[in-house]
Amino acid sequence: MANEAIFSKVQAIIADQLDQAPEKVQLTTNFKDDLDADSLDVFEIINEIEDAFDVTIDTDETIDTVQDLVTFLAKAA
Repeated sequence: MANEAIFSKVQAIIADQLDQAPEKVQLTTNFKDDLDADSLDVFEIINEIEDAFDVTIDTDETIDTVQDLVTFLAKAA
């Protein structure tokens, strides 16, 4: 899957989970700093992403931004 397609799907999931406009979710967006996501929000996003992409994201993975997540998913594909 191309990074653009991954980002589009990730963007929709994050926007839905955090009740944000999709335009607010960009590659440089930091979950905690830009979207005010707490650890439970991030946990729920990760669960949705794991289900949507059929991957497992280890807790030791450093995922602070949307780009981190897209890069991880591109490598896992």
